[in-house]
Amino acid sequence: MTPGMQVLMRQMEELRDRFCSDLFDRADADAALAAMTPGVTVAEIPSGAGGNGIDEVRRYLCEDFLPHLPADLTRTRISRTLDTRKLVDEVEFTFTHDRELPWLLPGVAPTGRSATVLALSVVRIRQNRIDSVRTLWDEAGLRRALRSPAA
Repeated sequence: MTPGMQVLMRQMEELRDRFCSDLFDRADADAALAAMTPGVTVAEIPSGAGGNGIDEVRRYLCEDFLPHLPADLTRTRISRTLDTRKLVDEVEFTFTHDRELPWLLPGVAPTGRSATVLALSVVRIRQNRIDSVRTLWDEAGLRRALRSPAA
């Protein structure tokens, strides 16, 4: 790997880490959006939440995502793989289901239960900006964790 490629890949990692920190640690939609291209696509799979283009993604982040993050949400990166255009993170999220999660489990009322869910996030980067974020959530595992013991 050339030194130039190593620098590029470090920049990609820094961009992704700053983006995640802006969203999950600071709940700063404007800072997160500044890291994205105007034609960005965000997709939460399987819920279908997200948006195409900066205006839809802004609405999604400000209305459906950030106001609905669980109060005790923590994230732990398990692995990261990248090449010169894409970065893939495997992340474990832990939280108490203390509010509705329209971006993750639309229509499911808060259960008050603790849950851990795995996610894979594929991020495409173009010209040092995020062009696409697709996150695949383990919805079946999450639903099992939130199910009442009697169910």
